[in-house]
Amino acid sequence: MTTASEYTNPGRRLLRTFLQALTTPAFGALTNLEITGGENLPKSGPLIVVGNHFSFIDPVCLVRLSPWQIEFLGGANMPHAPLWARLIPILWGYHPLYRGTGAADSLKAAVQILNMGGVLGIFPEAGNWATVLRPPRPGAAFIAVQSGAPILPVGLVGLNDVFPSLSRGRHAKIRFNIGKPFGPFTATGHGRERRKQLDEIGHEIMRHIAELIPPEKRGHYSDDPSIREAAKGTEIYPWADKVEGEVAGEAR
Repeated sequence: MTTASEYTNPGRRLLRTFLQALTTPAFGALTNLEITGGENLPKSGPLIVVGNHFSFIDPVCLVRLSPWQIEFLGGANMPHAPLWARLIPILWGYHPLYRGTGAADSLKAAVQILNMGGVLGIFPEAGNWATVLRPPRPGAAFIAVQSGAPILPVGLVGLNDVFPSLSRGRHAKIRFNIGKPFGPFTATGHGRERRKQLDEIGHEIMRHIAELIPPEKRGHYSDDPSIREAAKGTEIYPWADKVEGEVAGEAR
């Protein structure tokens, strides 16, 4: 299991500086990007950055808008991403989370990053299998409670249009909407009572993200009953009854 301290070494930081510098010309050449809410970016951590997850390039967006070298907690496998896109997280370095295992080691590493004053990026939906907002998995709320770190919501808009537009010789208009930090959160009790509190914190996180994306994309967090109805089924977690990337008895 990767430890939080691995990503503080000079070689890793130098590579990240280079990769982060590339994101500005890359987005400039491939998209028509607008960033709003830049004044909401804190100067430093600890901080948990959360966003909607509709596209496999969402993590690169957080790198582009961040003034910090952000750490990531994410799925060990990326079934919806092409091969070239799977190389980017490996180069940047991230803490892989095997879905369906409880991922205690990964969650512990995430809390350690925040306790060190770092900035952590996480997508609470835990996958990009749909293009409307879905209920979160408990990981982001758990990390928020364990670390006491504030949360910065980000709405990523238009990313699924990037490559279709390029194939037509056009630049997609995309937006990164940065909201105001909120939290921290606490939870008390044990067992079901604590899980109930974590679930409500998770919903609160998603409601903040929903405010930053178009109404038709808010899915389960829309005020419109017809949009919520249309989103039914997207909440089904693909790894609810399986272990990601591992065979039975070998889960990490």
